[in-house]
Amino acid sequence: MSIRRRQHSMAPNLAMDRKSTNGAEEEEDETETSFSTPLVANETHDNAVEIKPESSCRIGIQVFFPFIVAGFGTVGAGMVLDIVQHWPVFTEVSEIFILVPALLGLKGNLEMTLASRLSTQANLGILKTRKQMMRMISGNLVLVQAQALVVGFLAAIFAMVMGWIPQGKWNVQHGLLLCASSMLTASLASLVLGVLMICVVLCSKKLGINPDNVATPVAASLGDLTTLALLAALSKLVFMVVEAKHYWLAPLLMATLILLIPVFIYLAYKNEYVSEVVYTGWTPIIAAMAISCVGGLVLDMTVSDKKYHGMAVFQPVINGVGGNLVAVQASRLSTGLHSRASIGSLPADTPHICFNPLTFFCRKNMTSKTARVLLAMVIPGHLIFIYSIKFMKAGHTSITMNFVAIYCAAALLQVMVLLFICNFLVHWMWKMGDDPDNFAIPYLTALGDLLGTSLLALVFYTLYSIGDKDFDVGD
Repeated sequence: MSIRRRQHSMAPNLAMDRKSTNGAEEEEDETETSFSTPLVANETHDNAVEIKPESSCRIGIQVFFPFIVAGFGTVGAGMVLDIVQHWPVFTEVSEIFILVPALLGLKGNLEMTLASRLSTQANLGILKTRKQMMRMISGNLVLVQAQALVVGFLAAIFAMVMGWIPQGKWNVQHGLLLCASSMLTASLASLVLGVLMICVVLCSKKLGINPDNVATPVAASLGDLTTLALLAALSKLVFMVVEAKHYWLAPLLMATLILLIPVFIYLAYKNEYVSEVVYTGWTPIIAAMAISCVGGLVLDMTVSDKKYHGMAVFQPVINGVGGNLVAVQASRLSTGLHSRASIGSLPADTPHICFNPLTFFCRKNMTSKTARVLLAMVIPGHLIFIYSIKFMKAGHTSITMNFVAIYCAAALLQVMVLLFICNFLVHWMWKMGDDPDNFAIPYLTALGDLLGTSLLALVFYTLYSIGDKDFDVGD
């Protein structure tokens, strides 16, 4: 692979500039590189910031509490999905199930990415003046609104197409309902969660807590529950209006929200902190939305099958846990790279990328140590969430030893795969000149949704095959 080496510097006044330069001339020579022999920074990074290494105990303490809080948010979302799956709007317009992972994934596509960007800037000491802070906050909120509306619209289109292909027929009112509900849910959820993320990052820094450890899990603590509750309530409301022959509401909502998109994009373009992302930030969130929608298609095909009865309550849980943990890892890796090198050049002390999962998790460096800490939280966390669901008598599956063993094995495999991919993806994006704060988390959380939903379906199929068919539990 041959790439042109550029000299880069972190521009303090551009929080999301993925290809900023220090004004030096580009080198004309072509340097042969491979990912196993990283392109390293030979010069001293102009804005290098020393970040003290953290012990495993400190990482665990800072991550575990927000991780558990976030997990209970996913449990709440699972209980909501378990209830609303029987509502008329969900049974009549089953394509809404395709929207669920895509809209829940917005917290990874937008809010967790926002949290990661702000955490990096806070750790690098860039958010210092009040004017600078307010300008960056307003720019990010406007950008997130534009992205949320676009993702909501495209997810609804994907759901309509996937619903039309097997049935061979088209219901215009159902299509308008999907678009209006999806876009309105995405907009409101992103506004609430975006403001929450900003507050978490600023408060964490004031309290001396590393925002990389807490911001992304807290993004999910209310993210899934808020988004799913909004989707259920708004789609039910629009469905009731349509059933009452008031066909004007859905197209009016959809038209209004579509007209707001260019307004938000223009405002974001005029903000120096996010103007670059207006050009570069669409590919990851749209690709992540498509991946999540495939997971939604899996959910739509399985949720009504008796083999998978009871799956709905656990779907947000397994997806949320995997996404939360890998987002912490991605955020920490990105901050470490920002503090030690310029985008496009890996730090000189970067170890060779390991393609052996066992070797990766057994290394002594900070990345592997953090991965082990996060991996150690998977089974205890899921046990807490599983028995919380049992205690509240939710779901349609009894919690047997077979279920716990197979479910925990699937959850552990999901997080191992995500953490391993995260290490490769973040370093590869950095080397290619893309800021992982903007690009990595959407792909990782979307992959977590697809992997989690698929593994969960496999868990329920395995349980059904070995005779665990007590799907009337919780009815």
